[in-house]
Amino acid sequence: MSDIETTVSDPHEASGDDEILDVTILEDGLEEEPVAESAFDRPGRWYIVHTFAGHEQKVIGALKNIIKSRELEEQIYEIFLPEEDVTEFKAGKKVTVSKRMFPSYLLIRCEPDPEIFYVVGSTPGVTGFVGAEKTRPTALTRREVDNIIRPLVEGVEQPVVKRRMPTHEFEVNDTVQIKTGPFATFSGHVAEINEDQLKVKVLVDIFGRETPVELDFTQVTKL
Repeated sequence: MSDIETTVSDPHEASGDDEILDVTILEDGLEEEPVAESAFDRPGRWYIVHTFAGHEQKVIGALKNIIKSRELEEQIYEIFLPEEDVTEFKAGKKVTVSKRMFPSYLLIRCEPDPEIFYVVGSTPGVTGFVGAEKTRPTALTRREVDNIIRPLVEGVEQPVVKRRMPTHEFEVNDTVQIKTGPFATFSGHVAEINEDQLKVKVLVDIFGRETPVELDFTQVTKL
């Protein structure tokens, strides 16, 4: 149904003092719902950038300096570090702290320009863009952006979105084999599982001693 602009006035004969109200209504009589503002609709496109572990803030600082010194405000618009509130127990007390949703990853909103991709990709601490091609990274879709940066609706409080934990097949004490890295072909037992960082700690027998090795989920396979 299309919207109709309707003028509502006093049913009696209008005088110069009558108040006239402009009200936008739908044909079925319902008020128009507020429109959500999506970060996807802002200028430029959104891309994912990978950084060295724990270097997210250093990369943000370096990028801000580069943007300012090279006057790239009209090409690199926004740097976003996805975070979420997590409840933890410290010293026997429940506290809420902010943690990175995707450790070692940043979102960059910029123009789809090869020169800009080069500037961002060559920033100290950046290992590269996430995408099929090095010179032409893959931009995020509207759904992907909205899943990370919740659309804003004026006057409506946004619900807290709980991140779904990644699925995996590992359990503590499972026997696994390492597929890649310096310990490839070694086998061991899972000692810890870190679902937030998508890592497992495996006890590997090295020179007759059990040594803990931290690995990505993708680096091990269950035996």
